[in-house]
Amino acid sequence: RFLSKSLFDFLYVIGRGGFGKVWKVNLKKTQKCYALKEMSKLKIIIRRSEKSIQSERELLAHLYHPFLVNMICAFQDYDNLYLVMDLFKGGDLRYHIFINKKFTESQSKFFCANVILGLEYIHNNNIIHRDIKPENLVLDQNGYLAITDFGVATKNNKNNSNETSGTPGYMAPEVLCSLNHSFFVDYYAIGVMAYEFMNGHRPYLGRNRKEIKEAIFAKQVIVNRQNLENNGWSLAAGDFINRMIQRKVKKRLGYNGINEIKNHIWFNDINWDKLLMKQIKSPFIPKNEDNFDKKFCEASDNFGEIDESLREKYYLFSKRKEFKTLFWNYTYIREEEKQQVLKSYYNDINMSMNMNVNMNNNFNNDMNR
Repeated sequence: RFLSKSLFDFLYVIGRGGFGKVWKVNLKKTQKCYALKEMSKLKIIIRRSEKSIQSERELLAHLYHPFLVNMICAFQDYDNLYLVMDLFKGGDLRYHIFINKKFTESQSKFFCANVILGLEYIHNNNIIHRDIKPENLVLDQNGYLAITDFGVATKNNKNNSNETSGTPGYMAPEVLCSLNHSFFVDYYAIGVMAYEFMNGHRPYLGRNRKEIKEAIFAKQVIVNRQNLENNGWSLAAGDFINRMIQRKVKKRLGYNGINEIKNHIWFNDINWDKLLMKQIKSPFIPKNEDNFDKKFCEASDNFGEIDESLREKYYLFSKRKEFKTLFWNYTYIREEEKQQVLKSYYNDINMSMNMNVNMNNNFNNDMNR
């Protein structure tokens, strides 16, 4: 009950998603900064995404790792759902691809290694992320990556051929073909990103899912020696990418477990224990400034795209009994953060009470004059 927007100072918008904005906020009591994802219930219901939104919240409640963007708390009001997350000031990797176009081999290797550690933890919890891409990887101020956005993540299930969620450009062939899939779809996405880091574009291009699928099955892309020499990359890097983007799952690096990836020759110079403890200096450090596209963040909400009749349906639905139970168990707070948030809550209450007392005193003083 004590969780609400009033506990936070909303500083400015740092990102946008399909359902709303991501704000930089600070907790009033401690002044500690977080990222707060604000999601419109209207947009969620119109796009029939209630289950995926609830699933993301439930998965995040059971995950906590240095290479994930961890959830602090979740709450709601009449119009919106709110997720309060760790704040990563370095921005997402898509922003840096836009700025830099390409990355060096050492930077790319470091990024891939970060993602591998995050995925290792996720997969050990029997979860497939299914949407690994630059937009869902954010950097801290020291250049370490963390995985975010579990909107299409799911528990590993042998019978999931009807679940074809994800982003086509990074989607594994087995998902594009509506086949049963497992952890290996996340490994394929790493290979696509590594190729993109080197070349400035993905291995398979297309304007939509159909065109990308056709490109994948027309010809298996292979990184050749000339491609590597032109970009100053090693043969080991080429072997890694080629094995990660294999169309056939059984040929893909990682099919025999994630250690198969960690033990690849390309990572011979990576000390995985030190990396996990974040004791290795990143070869890419974000600039000490806002690492996001301000123009994109300041854009309108595009609510004009929503037909007024749909607004009316939403309003009528919001009056029905089932609306009140739709997100009934969404509220959550991580135990480690509860005391700080509670202090902020009671501080907020005391401030309100003091304001009322002062107002009453001033009123009484005025009346006595």
